[in-house]
Formats: sequence, C-alpha cells, structure tokens
Amino acid sequence: MLTNLEHLGLAVNDLEAATILYTTLLGQEPYKREHVESEAVDTVFFQVGGSKIELLAGTSPNSAITKYLEKKPDGIHHVAFAVTDIRAEMARLRAAGFTLLNEEPKRGADNKLVCFIHPKSANGVLVELCQDMVPLT
Repeated sequence: MLTNLEHLGLAVNDLEAATILYTTLLGQEPYKREHVESEAVDTVFFQVGGSKIELLAGTSPNSAITKYLEKKPDGIHHVAFAVTDIRAEMARLRAAGFTLLNEEPKRGADNKLVCFIHPKSANGVLVELCQDMVPLT
C-alpha cells in the first residue's frame, strides 16, 4: 500500500548551486548527502515536514540524470511514494497494467529499496516506490 508522498526528486546540473538555493529557500541545511554509485548520481536530501526534497546530479555521461538533463532543464524528475511492501506493490501495479522499469527492487539512496514505474504508464510522470530497508542485525 502507498502510505505517503516520500519525496520529490529534482534533477539539477549544478548540485552545489542548487543546494545553496534550497538551503536558503527552505531555511535549513540538508540532512544528508549521498553518492549512489550504481546510478552514477550524487544526492542531497532536505526534510520538509513529513516529506523530502531530493536533489539529484549525474556523475557520469551515462547517468540517467545526466541524460535527462540533456533533454530537459533543471526541475522535477520524479515523484516518490512510500510503500509498506515494495514487492507486493510491484505485483499489484504490474497486474493493473503498469510498466515497471525494474524486475526486482534495487538499493536506492537514503537507505531505501526502490522501483520505478515507466512514465508512459503514469501520464508522463516517473513514479518511484520506496520502502525503508530493514537493518541487518
């Protein structure tokens, strides 16, 4: 089940300039910076009430974010929803006719398992499903 808006992902060409802009706009420092090697992306997270803003900048020419920004200006890249059981949501959405970009959940930023829904299945919006990863004990 989708439980809430987890975050808005904003693609940016200049991560440091965008971080300064959002620090000023939101009146607070980011709570986390992270490099996600598997996606060739650097991220910066801001907490805004119960949701987050994620700034994303590609770190290689092959990054999905770099390719996205070659076609579009800085701005909203995706909307992410928290889910309680990502595999169950993936199965439910597949059965409902949505095209998923991932066969299995993968590790994303901010200690999440993630899966993306193809924009063609969601009126042109890239949708991300996010589930908190259970810490290993």
